[in-house]
Amino acid sequence: MKKIAVSPLNKHRDTTCPKVFGVSLLELQQQGLSKNGIPIVVWNIVEYLTQHGMTQEGLFRVNGSMKMVEQLRLQYERGEEVELVKDGDVYSAASLLKLFLRELPDGIITSALHPRFIQLFQDSRNDMQKESYLKELLKELPDAHYCLLKYLCQFLIKVAEHHVENRMSLCNLATVFGPNCFQGLRKAESTGVHWR
Repeated sequence: MKKIAVSPLNKHRDTTCPKVFGVSLLELQQQGLSKNGIPIVVWNIVEYLTQHGMTQEGLFRVNGSMKMVEQLRLQYERGEEVELVKDGDVYSAASLLKLFLRELPDGIITSALHPRFIQLFQDSRNDMQKESYLKELLKELPDAHYCLLKYLCQFLIKVAEHHVENRMSLCNLATVFGPNCFQGLRKAESTGVHWR
């Protein structure tokens, strides 16, 4: 059996490549790493999952291989062309998407707007009034955040349309993606507080 040399996963990234994970959406745009306002890494993953993952049971619930997720992440960080069909699988691509969202410095929903979103959730107004206020609140998101949230929601609605096969209803998707969109939710979950 032929031995293949594998570079260590924690090897330092070439500093000439712009960073992809853990940087702001605005910075990704400024570095030319966005396509129509959507980070290219997100666009690639969503396109791949739309074609190959919609009917996979446990999509976004079953974790991908940590080794494969890290290898894919490093490929993006090195500025390499990533072919998810060849280099990845559905569960690893789904895990990579969640990782990207988790590492955004201020989340998709910016921390400045968290109190107002929570207040809206706790508000006693009727649903029509809440919906109207929610639309106004979403307009206050920075453009890059709004574009990504809209794109992600459109994709997740398509995922939910296949809930019979993939077992990912809107409620299940909200449980998975809520903490990845709200920095405050993630911190609250890590301290044992749950937003319901």
